[in-house]
Amino acid sequence: MEPTVGERACFEAGIKFGTLYHQFAGTPVSPDSAASLERAMEEAIENQPHASTVTVDILEEELDAAIDHGYTELTGEFMEVEIVIEYEDNEVVTSMAMEDGYPLMRVNDIRRGE
Repeated sequence: MEPTVGERACFEAGIKFGTLYHQFAGTPVSPDSAASLERAMEEAIENQPHASTVTVDILEEELDAAIDHGYTELTGEFMEVEIVIEYEDNEVVTSMAMEDGYPLMRVNDIRRGE
């Protein structure tokens, strides 16, 4: 069976999240560098095909609480992400947030064009 356009769009979202998480996990980060790292992550993923909007929010309060030597390593517990994929006439809204101690990535909405 041929995948639908919506399924292909969801696959594209998965690729973007895999790239984002595994490229940046472990990056040294502090409250002072959080904003520039957010922008770098957003711009890196937006370079990829079909990624129309990427929003990265590094949770500075959680980050600050985890720092013991001026910085810590970026992990899923310190960020919330939304990625919007536009693929043909479909728009897929996806997000990542912690759930039960795990950075869960999910499809929130699929909007099909007319």
